[in-house]
Amino acid sequence: MTDLSEYRQRIEALHRRWPSAADAPLGLAKPTSNLFRDRSGPAKQRLDLHDFDHVLAVEPQQRWVDVEGLATYETLVDATLPHGVMPAVVPQLKTITAGGAVSGVGIEATSFRQGLVHDTLLELDVLLPGGEVVRCTPDNEHRDLFFGFPNSYGTLGYALRLRLRTLPVKPLVRVQRRRYDRAAAYFAGLASAIAGGADFVDGVVFARDHLVLNIGRFADSGPAPSDYTCEKLYWRSLLERDTDTLSTRGYLWRWDTDWFWNSRQFGLERAWLRRLLGQRHLNSRTYTRWMRWNARHGVTQAWAQLRGRHREPVIQDVDIPLSQAAAFLDFLDREIGILPIWICPIRAADPQRHFPLYPLHADEASVNFGFWDVVETEAAHEPGHLNRLVERRVIELGGIKSLYSDSFFTREEFDAAYGAADYAALKARYDPQGRLLGLYEKCVLRR
Repeated sequence: MTDLSEYRQRIEALHRRWPSAADAPLGLAKPTSNLFRDRSGPAKQRLDLHDFDHVLAVEPQQRWVDVEGLATYETLVDATLPHGVMPAVVPQLKTITAGGAVSGVGIEATSFRQGLVHDTLLELDVLLPGGEVVRCTPDNEHRDLFFGFPNSYGTLGYALRLRLRTLPVKPLVRVQRRRYDRAAAYFAGLASAIAGGADFVDGVVFARDHLVLNIGRFADSGPAPSDYTCEKLYWRSLLERDTDTLSTRGYLWRWDTDWFWNSRQFGLERAWLRRLLGQRHLNSRTYTRWMRWNARHGVTQAWAQLRGRHREPVIQDVDIPLSQAAAFLDFLDREIGILPIWICPIRAADPQRHFPLYPLHADEASVNFGFWDVVETEAAHEPGHLNRLVERRVIELGGIKSLYSDSFFTREEFDAAYGAADYAALKARYDPQGRLLGLYEKCVLRR
C-alpha cells in the first residue's frame, strides 16, 4: 500500500504531461479491457493513467478502502483480505479495475444486499477532460457527478481515487446448491434466498428444466476447501455437488479460472490440456487476449463462412425486475437459445441514492441474466438481429442492459433508458468543450 502524498505526486506528474491540443477526443490508454464491443472512429489522444493502480489505505474498523482507479480487483482483494475484509462487491474477473467497475456496472453475488459496485461508493476523485481533479461525495458541490458517474463509461472523466465500502470476512465460504426443474419455482426460491441470511446468492440455468441456485455463507471452519484454480472446473461442480466449501479468496475468483464456462471455446474442459497450459494461464486475462486475437484475424468467422453459417456474438448482461424474470427466461429459451445463463439477484443498497444513468427499480429486486456466446444460424439476418431482440424485450419488461458489449438502441430508446436529461446537464458542466465522446457515440456507435 501507499499513501495520499504519493497519490498527490502522481497527480502533479500527470498535470505536467497533460496534452494541450484539443483537436482529437481524449481516450484512456489501458493494457487490458473488459469491454466486449469493437471500437472505430477518429484517433484519440490517449491518457496514460497506469501509475494510478495502488491501494492507498484499508480501514477495517471503519469498513472502507481507498483505491486508485486503475487498480484491478485482484490487487484490491489481495490488499484487503489480510485485514479481514473484502470490497462489498467484488466483480467476477480479476482484471476489472476499480474505476471501470464504477464507471461501468460491476456486480456479484453480494449484490442482492450490497447493490452494484457503485452502490458501495463513498467518495470519488474524478479527472475531468480539462485536467482538473474534483472530489465528489454524496453531499458536496459535485454530488451531481458522484451520482452521475456510474455508467458514464469514461465520457465525463476518469476515476483517479475511490473510497469503497468493505465487508468483514471469514476464512471459508460454504455453498449450498438447490436444484429446480421449473422457472417459476426457481425464481420463487431465489426470492426466498435473498430474504434470508445468506452472504452470497447466485445461480446458473443449465437447461429449461435444470436450474441451480447457489447460496453461500461465510464460515470459520469446515471441510478442506475445494480448489478450482487448475484441473477442477467450478461450473461443473454445480452439476455434481449439492454442497461445497471454498476459501474466501477461492470463492471470490471461482468464475475467473474458466471465464465462467467460456474456456470451453478453447477446449479447456480437458484435464491434460489444462495441465499443459498451466495454472497461471487459466484465467480471464489469457482468454480475453485470445478472444481479441481471434477478432482481429477473423479465424472463427472465416470457418463459419466456409460452412455456410452466419454468426452473431450475443454477449450481454441485463437486469430484469424479479417479477418478470421467468418471462425473460422464456424469451431467451425461445428466441436466443444460449446456455448456460448466469443468474445474479440485485437490489439497490439504499433506495434514496439515485444513480440517473443506470436506474434500477427501487421497490423490488432485479435479476441479472448473463449470457455470452456466439449464435450460429443458417439464415442470414441484419447485423445485430438477435441483440436487438434482446434489447427490445428488456425494454418491454421494464429492465435495463449493461453497456459493456454491443448495443443497437436507437437514440430515442437510449435516451429514455439511460437518463438523457441528467447526462446532458453533466456533460455541459464537466465537459463543455466536448473533449470526451458522448455516451451514445461511445457505447452504441462504438467510436
